Amino acid sequence: MAKHPSIMRGPRRVIAGVSGLLLAFMAQSLITSPSADAATAATFYASPSASSGAACTQAAPCTLTDAQTEVRTYLAANSGANVTVLLENGTYRLANTWSFTAADSGSAGHPVVWQAAPGATPVISGATQISGWTQVGTSAVWSAPVPAGSNSRQLYVNGQEAPIAQATPSSLGMSGGWTGSSTGYTISGDAGAMSWFKSLTAAQVANVEFDYPGGNGAWTESQCRVASFSASAGTLTMDQPCWNDATDRASYSQASGGLPSMSTSQMPTLIENAQTLLHPGQWYLSGSTTPATLYYDPPAGQMSGLDVELPHLESLVTGGGTLAAPIHDITFSGLQFSYATWNNPSTSVGFADVQSNLRITGTTNQGMCTFSSPNGSCPWGALSQPLANVAFSAANDITLQGNRFADLGGAGLSVMYGSTNTVINGNEFTGIASTAMVLGCTYDPNPLDPTEAAGIKQNCTTNPSAVSGDSIGANEILTGTTVSNNIIHSIGTDYSSASGITLLFSRGTTITHNDLYDLPYTGITAGVVEGHVDQYVQDPSDPSNPEPPSSQNSTNINENNTLSDNLFHNYLTERQDGGAIYVEGHQAQYAYNSDGTLNSTTTLAQGLQVTGNVAYNGATYGKTYYDDAGAEWVNWQGNAAFSTDGIPAQGGCNPTGHFWITGNYFSGSTQDYDCGSTTTDSNASGNTTIPDTAGPGAVPNSLLSTAGSTTTTSWPASARSPEIYYQAPNSAGTQALVAGEGFTTSTPVYVSGTQVSGVTYLSGGFLIVPLPTGSEASDISLSADPDPGSQRLNDTDPAISYSGFSTSSGRGYGDYDNDVHYATANGSTATLTFTGNGIQVFGEQYTDQGNIGISIDGGAQQTVSTLPTDGQRHANVAVFSATLSLGVHTIVITKLSGQYTTLDGFGIVN
Repeated sequence: MAKHPSIMRGPRRVIAGVSGLLLAFMAQSLITSPSADAATAATFYASPSASSGAACTQAAPCTLTDAQTEVRTYLAANSGANVTVLLENGTYRLANTWSFTAADSGSAGHPVVWQAAPGATPVISGATQISGWTQVGTSAVWSAPVPAGSNSRQLYVNGQEAPIAQATPSSLGMSGGWTGSSTGYTISGDAGAMSWFKSLTAAQVANVEFDYPGGNGAWTESQCRVASFSASAGTLTMDQPCWNDATDRASYSQASGGLPSMSTSQMPTLIENAQTLLHPGQWYLSGSTTPATLYYDPPAGQMSGLDVELPHLESLVTGGGTLAAPIHDITFSGLQFSYATWNNPSTSVGFADVQSNLRITGTTNQGMCTFSSPNGSCPWGALSQPLANVAFSAANDITLQGNRFADLGGAGLSVMYGSTNTVINGNEFTGIASTAMVLGCTYDPNPLDPTEAAGIKQNCTTNPSAVSGDSIGANEILTGTTVSNNIIHSIGTDYSSASGITLLFSRGTTITHNDLYDLPYTGITAGVVEGHVDQYVQDPSDPSNPEPPSSQNSTNINENNTLSDNLFHNYLTERQDGGAIYVEGHQAQYAYNSDGTLNSTTTLAQGLQVTGNVAYNGATYGKTYYDDAGAEWVNWQGNAAFSTDGIPAQGGCNPTGHFWITGNYFSGSTQDYDCGSTTTDSNASGNTTIPDTAGPGAVPNSLLSTAGSTTTTSWPASARSPEIYYQAPNSAGTQALVAGEGFTTSTPVYVSGTQVSGVTYLSGGFLIVPLPTGSEASDISLSADPDPGSQRLNDTDPAISYSGFSTSSGRGYGDYDNDVHYATANGSTATLTFTGNGIQVFGEQYTDQGNIGISIDGGAQQTVSTLPTDGQRHANVAVFSATLSLGVHTIVITKLSGQYTTLDGFGIVN
């Protein structure tokens, strides 16, 4: 399709009163203007449709590979130059990992900038677009050949992850009652299970995976594959080491909390990855056939118009140097990183979950040090962390600004191994199978210990062989990372124990002004697992010493880290026993007075500062602000928590202590230390108890107005549709506090269908709305149609069938769910059958559009214009509405004229 601003649409950078042409000029000037003279600046251009060998000019853009070669050549001859690469719109399909080394580095104040061209949203993709679909006989399933060796745990259809073929045991006729052992299950007493496994070949059995939500604790979701089935013995042998790692974990001494084993007789909740399990919307990849074949059961029954993306890369983008020669001074801006997988959980190590997507992959005493019998490997808590599809190590002054990390099969981003001054600002992380980002590494709690150097090099870098000569010490500590103004939502799609952000070991990390919501588990975790052998034990020989050395078994390098002004809501939606912020372990380096006693004031000042955060809509099991096993030196100051259904606002199981809980606004209790805790030096004062349904004034406006991202008007945050998640009135019923996402000063607010004035905009996450007499907070909406019986269908809903339409996403115009269907050929149709007594057709009004025809229940076609009356673009608007008799109806939309017709879905009134 030709590039057209209405469809092939990129990031929206809006400056009030500035024309698009002037804005493009300003953006170009900001990118390419040198600080010295024009001779030290260069701009190269890349295009996804370029051929190898092009000149990398605006007139002849080149491939990413050629652009990288040109940049390296230019940098070698022009030290201190300003170098920019502008990526044109489209999908850049990588054959191999896009790797950056020290040769790609800029210089201080002159980073190499890889940036979207004005008006473009380049997609860096690790997938193959699958075509050549044929129907499998007369079934609802379709198949297509895929490249030999294809292997992926994810498939993306029209920009959404499709579930792999799966079913519950009961739906397959299995009755349960399986008995377990150290090798697997005996299922001979379950006729349904015996029959189903007998229907599979040995190769098919070896691909079957069992899913165990909550199997190793309410915060976990382990997944292991079946190795083999014996029909004569009626047994299933499970893959090792996954089975033992999930069911026979080593016990260890001085435990606070636990890393529980799953019962060997635990039935799986889901059975996955067999062709016979296919249901509508699901897929299956048969890599053993010739050719390799992908099977998909489309929800609407047809494959036309579907963009099917099968990932073939695991590492999408990497940047790695050495500690002596780090990669440095590179900026990535306005790009989308998508469609990569992570295949290791499909091997025999599986996903033996421990917490926050950290897992055991070797022996069951992995990372247990001397605290298990027999002794395990060290350092303590050295669990395997998820692969990040975009990863940086030994990297200094790297900036990731205004990018989108979407539809990724591992973690979205990792930064570790001596990296300094990384800036992660204004990005969106969504549709990610694991955590959004991992900062630090489980193997480096103390890089000053020379015995840990080999493990650090092997597990904490993007290229272990490249760093083999590194001398490791304090230079390996992750330092000075800033994570700000990011939008993190809908992550942990495959591994539900994922936290939004996982902070392991670092110094000077600042995580501030981020929005984290729609999360299956915890928002931010800091020091997960590391404190499980640390708990306060008073030294009887010195009762005046608040911190006897004997109580800390796993000290680390953490200090001067800050979690501030973040907004959390709708977290712990699947897993339990977590919180908005979850902390374990040692969080400060000790400071001592001249007489050798501990200086608490100085130590706390370099501990973990948790300030100005706001959390609501939590779960019923956990703590909002959770200082758990071995946690120490945390300053909980000036935070808020409400709508948490009565769970404690702060506390934990066997933390060490040294907590200050001051100036907070909590609907739940504080200092809730359970599990027989002997927590020391916990100080709570000046906290305000607020209602669980906090209305206006319960939490100071100054706190609400500074929580969360401040970049709601720039891409990619601006592409989200505003949404309400919480509303509660004040005691007089004259105002309501409204909380949600994507609010701007121009967001219209309605009460009972009538737009209201006098709305106070506090931030992108909070509004105060006046309530007219007789109205309630529940009457507030962002739509003129307040009918609670109405239903909005996105244009991607499988109930809609299309002929001649294609999809476009990420346009940034405010489309519902940031996507539309569009057609260029007259006669293209969209059809919906629905039950209701009214219908709305949503689309776009713009100058390149024309008339559409609308027919309901086979009646005469009505002609509707989608041209704007003011010459401006209007997205996500109801271009047609009709009131009908209650019943089943069919509506057909037909493109009649204009260059484009767009459909953004339907509103059904019932």
